[in-house]
Amino acid sequence: MNAKISWPNHNITSAACRWIGIYKNRKKTRKMSAFIEETKSLLPRIAFIACGCFSPPTPMHLRMFEIARDHFEMQGTHRVVGGIISPTHDSYGKKGLATALDRCAMVKLATQSSNWIRLSDWEVHQNQWMRTQAVLQHHQNYINNHINSGGPGGDDEQDTHLAGWLPRGLHESRDPVRLKLLCGGDLLESFAVPGLWAEADIEDIVANHGLVVITRAGSNPGKFIFDSDILTKYQNNITLITNWVPNEVSSSLIRRLLGRGQSVKYLLDDLVLEYIKHQRLFNFKSQDAPAPPECDS
Repeated sequence: MNAKISWPNHNITSAACRWIGIYKNRKKTRKMSAFIEETKSLLPRIAFIACGCFSPPTPMHLRMFEIARDHFEMQGTHRVVGGIISPTHDSYGKKGLATALDRCAMVKLATQSSNWIRLSDWEVHQNQWMRTQAVLQHHQNYINNHINSGGPGGDDEQDTHLAGWLPRGLHESRDPVRLKLLCGGDLLESFAVPGLWAEADIEDIVANHGLVVITRAGSNPGKFIFDSDILTKYQNNITLITNWVPNEVSSSLIRRLLGRGQSVKYLLDDLVLEYIKHQRLFNFKSQDAPAPPECDS
């Protein structure tokens, strides 16, 4: 009598094969992810710093950081390790400039949801307004000292002011971090305004730090660079990035609307707006104020 052969259940076999395939694919994915992370760790490290009034900070101020980081990550040329916002000193004296205390508070509120963009209040604690080149050089030196010394670098007073803005994980390697000035096209064009910038400062910024310029669609920053001998000389240190999602909401527009008692809801971070209301900044006029009584006559 012939023995009856019992074949394995086809469905069970198919399921096992599928799980084996999934396991192998996951293993390949993990290896690929590890390879990508290892490759990223070998890229040159950069950080961005934006200098300005930030009175108040708008979503576009923060979007510039995100746009710039996306660009370098997509290009695969650099690893972005941090972003720094440095509000200008009170003595800058621009119309509509809130106090440094208020501007720093608003920047802190605006960046609460970010894990890589941070406030530096070093500039506002100086005795006077600082040139942009000096601000860049100070932060670059501090980062260099931090990496090379294995500690925070600088003296104790500086640690109190600056420890918070330092990018995390700088000690993962001894590789340098190059600090680049992040700006809009208007700052680039301001280099041509007579008497506004010292040529030595422009050359130092572009040659030793580099510019990351977020431009509007339809603008022609390349022509402006061509027209400048200094910028042309160091054009390889200038990164031009087009912002394809325009946002024309500026700090001056926010101040104008607030002064008129008009709503800026959804144009500012809610926490920043609540702070402005509470501190009654920028001639804020409450929309909830009762209307004046009508005249009898």
